[in-house]
Amino acid sequence: MALKGPFVAAGLVAALLLGFGIARSTDARTETAAPAATAIPSHSHGGAASSDLGGFSLSAGGFTLVPAQPPTFAAGTEQQFAFKILGPDRKPATRYVLNHEKNLHFIAVRHDLSGFQHLHPTMAPDGTWTTPLTLPTPGIWRLYADFITLDATGQQVPLTLAVDATVAGSYSPVALPTPSRTVEAGAFTVTLEGTPQVNATQPLSFRVFAGGAPVTDLERYLAAYGHLVVVRDGDLGYLHVHPEDQLVGGAVKFWLSAPSPGRYRMYFEFQKAGQVHRAEFTVDVP
Repeated sequence: MALKGPFVAAGLVAALLLGFGIARSTDARTETAAPAATAIPSHSHGGAASSDLGGFSLSAGGFTLVPAQPPTFAAGTEQQFAFKILGPDRKPATRYVLNHEKNLHFIAVRHDLSGFQHLHPTMAPDGTWTTPLTLPTPGIWRLYADFITLDATGQQVPLTLAVDATVAGSYSPVALPTPSRTVEAGAFTVTLEGTPQVNATQPLSFRVFAGGAPVTDLERYLAAYGHLVVVRDGDLGYLHVHPEDQLVGGAVKFWLSAPSPGRYRMYFEFQKAGQVHRAEFTVDVP
């Protein structure tokens, strides 16, 4: 799940998703087995460059996501999903940059932008990543692998590669909720402040309330007070954004730039009392 420039999205059976991004500060470190690498200069993952969106294909920057078996699932049944990231030499990549406490963030979302999941696979010594995965409903799902690896020269390569998974059965797309600045997240209410603009970096802040009162004791989750995945409706372009290192006036603050007009879905994660919660927003950028 870092920050770098703009964001965007990728496609579906009933085509959907969204992308955004940029921000500051970071806490990236390399594994001990990897050569030294410089700190990540910003907080968003999309493509290989700060202006690129990720999650459009299996391959980018010379690296390729290769599932161990065809990504087909039975609805509601847990199965192990295994894959490798092959480098330009066609060998499995095993050197990754530790980014917000994880070497790889794995996101699953159905093409209508429902069913969001944020998982963290484990890697075997041979470079095989594995995670238990349950896709609860029929349809086409986009599976994103979001990571920073190292090229042959030791340079950091931030990438988001993706593959579509099929869940057999009768598919009924869910319409996106209408845009709103206030959404419910279980027992919490979350508000959104700020307006994304095309090609202009703007602040975007989230405030969490419980029983009408501001929550002042949010906890760090994966080294940050919040995480934001943004996917653009219509092409499933992807960006994973991390916020300012400290709360700003009690809010979790991000810096975003919309790469194009369109409808986006934003998934904001936060932690309270050891539990991770998620608020989902639909945002229209004129």
